[in-house]
Amino acid sequence: MNYKAGIVSLGCAKNRVDAEMLLFSLKQKGFELVDDPAKADAVIVNTCGFIESAKQESIDEIIELGKLKQEGKIKAIIVTGCLAERYQNEITRQLYEVDAAVGIGANSRIADIVLEALEGKKTELFPGKLELPLEGGRIQSTPSYTAYLKVSEGCDNRCTYCAIPLIRGGFRSRTMENVIAEAKELAEKGVKELNVIAQDTTRYGDDLYGEPRLAQLLTELCKIEKLRWIRVLYCYPDRVTDELIDVIAKEDKIVKYIDLPLQHCDADVLKSMNRRGSRESLTALLNKLRSRIPGVVLRTTFIAGFPGETEEQFEELCEFAAEIEFERLGCFPYSQEEDTLAAEFPGQLDEETKLQRADIIMEQQQHIMARRCEGLIGTTAEVLVEGYDRIAECWFGRTYADAPEVDGCVFFTCDGKKPRIGDFVKVNITDYMGIDPVGTAI
Repeated sequence: MNYKAGIVSLGCAKNRVDAEMLLFSLKQKGFELVDDPAKADAVIVNTCGFIESAKQESIDEIIELGKLKQEGKIKAIIVTGCLAERYQNEITRQLYEVDAAVGIGANSRIADIVLEALEGKKTELFPGKLELPLEGGRIQSTPSYTAYLKVSEGCDNRCTYCAIPLIRGGFRSRTMENVIAEAKELAEKGVKELNVIAQDTTRYGDDLYGEPRLAQLLTELCKIEKLRWIRVLYCYPDRVTDELIDVIAKEDKIVKYIDLPLQHCDADVLKSMNRRGSRESLTALLNKLRSRIPGVVLRTTFIAGFPGETEEQFEELCEFAAEIEFERLGCFPYSQEEDTLAAEFPGQLDEETKLQRADIIMEQQQHIMARRCEGLIGTTAEVLVEGYDRIAECWFGRTYADAPEVDGCVFFTCDGKKPRIGDFVKVNITDYMGIDPVGTAI
């Protein structure tokens, strides 16, 4: 029988790459792939288990699919990804809708697991994390012009708030030859924007070559003719070397956008997080980046309400964010994750305080973003066209300052020849809406 299969992938871009590899495995086994879960015989939920809100999103998705199963629209639900890896047998015990719960180490066997589920067999399988394939065939789920390139798996940083090393295992890099080969293959398929990802991209190669090799990898990726934009995400501030800065500054294909999840600026809070640095050292790094990479866009994330964070330490974080004026910033309330060191720390703050502090930072950032948008009026931006908004009757796309699925858009009208999705166009910025620039294509 020719079964239909679909995937719902939640969480980060790294999870999306795993989902694309799962899709490839299913197709190789003869499954017909469908986008709409309601039209599938079997649905795989590739879950996220990073923080409480992500876990709840995964659970809600499984429950909704369970309703489709009760209605007879789908036959089997298979759960994999971080939530399944983290909670293992609890998945099937607490979510009766689930036919199979498997860890990330079982990803290479997903097609057989789905077939068994469709035949009525309940499966719980949790091999070692190191069995998770680092590479393999992928069916691209992003638009044809953009893709993610995962260069490593796992993490060794051991931040006290983070469960990722427990879920994904230790840090493992792919060989440079294999990464470059995949990048070339993606470029041949029409990818123009390549987004380099890992839990910590700046550590890439350290385990294989005895030293980080991100700068060398980026240099080689820039030689791939058909690539237009190369973006680096998830950099660890301690490992941003002068060599890496120089490569980003000199290579035209590397967009001047650096994602540095700083989490905080207070030295004591950072130490409690098992991270290094202080407001002074981080300010020095950010000033260096801005001075040596003209036009650089700095993106960061903060955690508000970490255990023991005093009002004074939070105020310092607010002052730091206001002083630096990050081009892009996200702030999240601390999530108390079981089996992490920080979960047992004294001084846990109540949920209302944590949410309030995160909201204060984000409200402050909204004003910073609005001022930046105002400063763009009268300038010209290169925009990667992503679609047409029929309600607003205008096109939209992203500049180099906007990472896919994370940042905002530029909305623009076009009086001349209509652009195609995936084209690069020049846009005169004439206004802004919220925190998104508005303009007219040249």
